[in-house]
Amino acid sequence: MILVNTDYITGKELEMLSLVKGSTIRSKHVGSDIMNSLKTLVGGELDSYTEMMNEARAIATKRMVEEAYNLGADAVVNIRYASSAVMQGAAEVIAYGTAVKFINK
Repeated sequence: MILVNTDYITGKELEMLSLVKGSTIRSKHVGSDIMNSLKTLVGGELDSYTEMMNEARAIATKRMVEEAYNLGADAVVNIRYASSAVMQGAAEVIAYGTAVKFINK
């Protein structure tokens, strides 16, 4: 499955199938949340939150690809990611794009 953030794939003619998406809501345990709160006092990267968001993007992407695969898609174009805080220490990540089939493979 080809995944791109453009609305085209060079050399391919595309038939658009449908919007596809995948999402997840992730959180860290209370211990990480307390440590990250303390770290905000001195600054720097909040490694456990970075890891959490990377994991969430990977899961959301996997779910989006599964939805595209179930439609018989060859690729997903125009992929975008969005995130929002659901509550303190928890975030939703959504990946979405357009599932397409190749015409004249």
